[in-house]
Amino acid sequence: MTPLSHIRNFSIVAHIDHGKSTLADRLIQSTNTVAERDMKEQLLDSMDIERERGITIKANTVRIDYTAKNGEAYVLNLIDTPGHVDFAYEVSRSMRAVEGSLLVVDSTQGVEAQTLANVYQAIDADHEIVPVFNKIDLPASDIDRVAEQVEDVIGIDASGAIAVSAKTGEGIVETLEAIVTELPAPTGDSDAPLKAMLVDSCYDPYLGVVVLVRIMDGMLKKGDQIKMMQTGAKYGVDRIGVFRPEMQNIDALGPGEIGFITASIKQVRDTRVGDTITHEKKGTDTPLPGFKPAQPVVFCGLFPVDSAQFEDLRDAIDKLALNDASFSFEMETSAALGFGFRCGFLGLLHLEVIRDRIEREYDIELITTAPSVIYHVYMKDGTQIDLHNPADMPDPSTVDHIEEPRIKATILVPDDYLGDVLKLCQDRRGIQLDLTYAGSRAMVVYDLPLNEVVFDFYDRLKSVTKGYASFDYQMEGYREDNLVKMSVLVNEEPVDALSMMVHRDRAEMRGRAMCEKLKDLIPRHMFKIPIQAAIGGKVIARETLSALRKDVTAKCYGGDATRKKKLLEKQKAGKKKMRQFGKVDIPQEAFISALKMDG
Repeated sequence: MTPLSHIRNFSIVAHIDHGKSTLADRLIQSTNTVAERDMKEQLLDSMDIERERGITIKANTVRIDYTAKNGEAYVLNLIDTPGHVDFAYEVSRSMRAVEGSLLVVDSTQGVEAQTLANVYQAIDADHEIVPVFNKIDLPASDIDRVAEQVEDVIGIDASGAIAVSAKTGEGIVETLEAIVTELPAPTGDSDAPLKAMLVDSCYDPYLGVVVLVRIMDGMLKKGDQIKMMQTGAKYGVDRIGVFRPEMQNIDALGPGEIGFITASIKQVRDTRVGDTITHEKKGTDTPLPGFKPAQPVVFCGLFPVDSAQFEDLRDAIDKLALNDASFSFEMETSAALGFGFRCGFLGLLHLEVIRDRIEREYDIELITTAPSVIYHVYMKDGTQIDLHNPADMPDPSTVDHIEEPRIKATILVPDDYLGDVLKLCQDRRGIQLDLTYAGSRAMVVYDLPLNEVVFDFYDRLKSVTKGYASFDYQMEGYREDNLVKMSVLVNEEPVDALSMMVHRDRAEMRGRAMCEKLKDLIPRHMFKIPIQAAIGGKVIARETLSALRKDVTAKCYGGDATRKKKLLEKQKAGKKKMRQFGKVDIPQEAFISALKMDG
């Protein structure tokens, strides 16, 4: 068993694309943890979608053996974390399992919004932080400027920062030495009762649930009877092992070590992230402080295009929820779309990833309704309901007031684009809280309604700043505002999937834009189709889609004009009848395009 003083547990944190996963590759490669022939780019990103998008979605763990320059053998447990704001929950969990962090900063880009958010999480978890400046092989690299930014903006000493190129491998040995010399060793007592933290869990079709644990005190051996302290469930341990990145079985895990166990657990739901695992007989009495469960912030409906695939969709969503603790769902029905699910996500990227995985891994075509957030609706009789779907809005005459969720957004942007960013935030009903400078970049802090951000705020921000702005947010609670439900009617039938909550001052503008967009997207039918936006019983915008006209008078050669008139009158009456019974088909693309509001 490795002595505590020779174990180092650390995570790698950074903004998106600053090179976390590439640095992890080099650390694995230079210590020969993986044979050269098995090495591939982004080794720890195992999902297809992670490799394709080039992002990390799940935090992944690997155990590395390293012999330091002083000849001592060390065991390093590395957790590679995601950089994207939607997966900040993965980051906060990983932080609690380790004692130190490598803060990776791109030496060409400098400090960005997510760098700040992730490093604050590390500071909250009492981590020792070693700054690493990556991409020094690029001509635009400027280490002095970035070191100054790290000291000014984050406030940590960057004098001992390590200059690295994760691509060429320069500076990797220095990084490994810094991990051994500057990061603290874990603490723990092997004779105390077992206390292990459940860091993550995933489902394996052959082994059942694989649980990632960090041992704080005590020993965990094969065959032990264990108990989950939150759920009270008891299991017998079948296998114990470590990830090198593939699973390797060992006999026992001691204090300070990170590894996995399997115990014939059937469902990931039985393993709550942050739970404390102890022995069934002589267990500990005091559980570890757990994590707050992830709160979904964005909700949307997922419906199969072919309603016969509903059962397949249920199966797919059940399986995805096994591996993703932060994804929630419940069944719902809609007049236009049939049976489906109302799902909760941590953000739009999370939504896209889940949707892509369902379409790709389970081959189900989906219709996604407009993303919405949870509103608190206070009724006149003093009760309060949580509104997930705008279509379920109660009668406005019974509602006293509505509160919407607000966020605190931090945007880092080069000076040249500051005006555009301020305008974008003002347009989205933002309230400016702070504006400071770090070198030539402005850091703007805004209080924004989440409703205005979930849809396409990020895309708009990237386009007005040519991709140079970075954005991060945290939830700030609820505030009352003048909100109304806007319904969209096509041929006088309400379309659930397009109803949305809007601010009263902007309802007319949104309604008009929506109707104009739908007019271009819905194909013409044989009868006239009115497209309307309404608040309650009041129509605020309307467009009319004209009918296709079949030439019924083609067979009349000459003769009396009244013959033609008679045929046209007959056609008119037919169209009127058709409009009463006609069914308007709205194509899938129309739903998605109609919801992307531009400027």
